[in-house]
Amino acid sequence: MIENTTILSENESELIRFCIAGDRRSQKQLYDLHASKMFAVCLRYSKNREEAEDILQEGFVQVFKSLKNFRFEGCFEGWVRRIMVYSYVKHYRSNSKLHAIIKLDSFDRSESENEDAVSMLSKKELLNMVQNLPNCYRIVFNLYVFEGFKHREIAEQLGISEGTSKSNFYDAKVILRRAVANSLNIAKQNY
Repeated sequence: MIENTTILSENESELIRFCIAGDRRSQKQLYDLHASKMFAVCLRYSKNREEAEDILQEGFVQVFKSLKNFRFEGCFEGWVRRIMVYSYVKHYRSNSKLHAIIKLDSFDRSESENEDAVSMLSKKELLNMVQNLPNCYRIVFNLYVFEGFKHREIAEQLGISEGTSKSNFYDAKVILRRAVANSLNIAKQNY
């Protein structure tokens, strides 16, 4: 679940009210205020920048359509983030089927985890690894790890079984472990 803990400032409340009233300058200001953070969210879910840009635009269209339903409680940024995540889910469900597409027999499931390894990688490398996950794994991984959804909630959102959600999450972790190990091996060879 996406947390909403920060209280709205008076300036942000006023800006939202102007947006609800249809003030275009306020809408642009609200977009500019949140677009970069929301693009980062969309980028993590998407396979590339172009898809992330599409999701960002779809998400903000939905934000402005739904703004009248915002209750002025909690964190507005969290509310916008939730809409971005649901925009991706809607986009993905309308364009794909969620099922496993990789046979993991080729992956070594017993490979030991090196927790320090992740700290040796840049954010860009990690983002690239997540983006390179197959769609079905990437969306479950993101919803579980970054949004805090339970597998039951993911299953409901995506129209899959809870077992499929758990399996896709496990497989995503296996693939990411392998990608991290490969990246570290390449880095070691270059030294």
